[in-house]
Amino acid sequence: MVVVVSHAQPWSAFLTLRQAPLTSSSSFRIRPLTPRFRPLTPRFTTQRLGSLNTRCSINTDVLTDIATDQEVRDDVATDDCGSTIPVLHLKSDILETEALNLLAKGTFVDTILTTLPVLSEEEQNIIAATPAHPAGLYALYASCLAGYMVEQLWNFASPAAIALIHPSLLPVALMGFLAKLAVIGGGPLVGKLMDHFPRVPAYNCLSIVQTAAQLMSVGMIIHGHTLHPTSASSLLFRPWFIVLVLVGAVERLSGLALGVAVERDWVVLLAGTNRPVALAQANAVLSRINLLCEIVGAALFGILLSKYELVVCLKIAAGLMMGALPIVVSLTWLTNKLSSGVLDRAVETCLSCSFPSSLKSENIVGVGLEAIKHGWFEYIRQPVLPASIAYVLLYFNVVLAPGGLMTAFLTQQGLNPSIIGGFSGLCAFVGVAATFVSAKMVKHLGILKAGAAGLVLHASLLTTAVAVYWSGCLSQQTPIFFFLALVVLSRLGHMSYDVIGQQILQTGIPASKANLIGTTEVSVASLAESIMLGVAIVVNDVSHFGFLATLSLVSVVGAACLYCRWLENPTDTQRTLFSFSPHL
Repeated sequence: MVVVVSHAQPWSAFLTLRQAPLTSSSSFRIRPLTPRFRPLTPRFTTQRLGSLNTRCSINTDVLTDIATDQEVRDDVATDDCGSTIPVLHLKSDILETEALNLLAKGTFVDTILTTLPVLSEEEQNIIAATPAHPAGLYALYASCLAGYMVEQLWNFASPAAIALIHPSLLPVALMGFLAKLAVIGGGPLVGKLMDHFPRVPAYNCLSIVQTAAQLMSVGMIIHGHTLHPTSASSLLFRPWFIVLVLVGAVERLSGLALGVAVERDWVVLLAGTNRPVALAQANAVLSRINLLCEIVGAALFGILLSKYELVVCLKIAAGLMMGALPIVVSLTWLTNKLSSGVLDRAVETCLSCSFPSSLKSENIVGVGLEAIKHGWFEYIRQPVLPASIAYVLLYFNVVLAPGGLMTAFLTQQGLNPSIIGGFSGLCAFVGVAATFVSAKMVKHLGILKAGAAGLVLHASLLTTAVAVYWSGCLSQQTPIFFFLALVVLSRLGHMSYDVIGQQILQTGIPASKANLIGTTEVSVASLAESIMLGVAIVVNDVSHFGFLATLSLVSVVGAACLYCRWLENPTDTQRTLFSFSPHL
């Protein structure tokens, strides 16, 4: 008996049956039809069905004994019309068993689908507030505490030590300006390197590079302290100062890459992208650690400087740097181990194979220019670009914030140095308080609306502060204290958006491009800050402080308007990225 199947699936098979001579084998052969097979004709009479065994079953899932091409040629039957019919072998007495198995599997699947648990809203909130890798997150906090402490101490010690070598502000200003240029130009390149190499080894290597650059800077400053240059211009062309500027740029680039890796990449992996409350709390903790290290580092070096000579203080700082390095490296390794190696994931990027080879075939200048171009291209294409631009616009505010320009203005107003120092300290503590407030805002308002609330608060308070300045009564003590109080309170909105905006960017930027886009964004922010510093250099008289304050206010108001307009009409991509936010 020959069974001809015109379809591969038994439930839709069209069977053509015909009688064939019996062979010594009692099994059937099943073969797929060839294009030469013709449609069934009336010549196929019912008498040929007489000897068909009705117990025979067909199951294409268990077809065996598929013949080779030679067998196909040997086992071809010819019908009355002369057309050839390929024949396939099949096993019988299997359909019943397989059907029961399929039935059992289907029943099992139905059971699974009907017994899936549904989490309550309270349980979902608990999961949203629970980090994905809590032990690894705590190890990351400890690593950041050790690294940030040394970095913030050196950020205060370096300009203070150079200022003690020569009273002019030109060396410090030049170092700061060139460091920002290095960040603008080299940030995308470093970010691209971080995205194309294993995370943990790259992070540890950059930590070693940063510490080496800091130690070399300490050596150059100690050497310069023994020379006593007569003028600022002669100081700028000394070999040790040129080396100091170069290693300072390397130190800033390394610190930039380390900060972006932790704040834009690792904390997202450890806290969880779809756990907004846990991610907001992790961002808040990192901001607190950074601000506290900034306060403690400056205070520590100030106390040392008041009791010991500059060279002794620099040697103590160098000892802290060398002691902190193995701690940072060990805690980084521990973080990866406690998080089950989540930091060593593969990077999905189309350039992961081509970029390392380009370092061998092209000069570093060409690679750097290509990295900058690629970084800007990816930065513009990111799905949360308006939130990032709002973040950059805040960096234009270099006047209505604690810093050198505000300090110079308050000094010219005749305020006591202790009041000026208290102003800076209050701004830092308000920033710490903002890290607590931001997590509550995300929980009650959602990520996007919490960012809008921070920007609106920041802009409204600064608007009031500028109005107080233009009232012309800052010569009196009470109005100027009110002006400073408004600036201090405005830091609450600024730091809230700093934390929340960072979470928005963490959620919206793909993990494979986090370092590249993050470093590019910092480069753009440094460019904005440099532009405002350039304007301040041109209009360097204190009487123009109101003009600079107005420019700073315009940038903050523009950031708030841009962000709120983006929030009014959320796109499909925006809804998808922040689908876990119930307040979108």
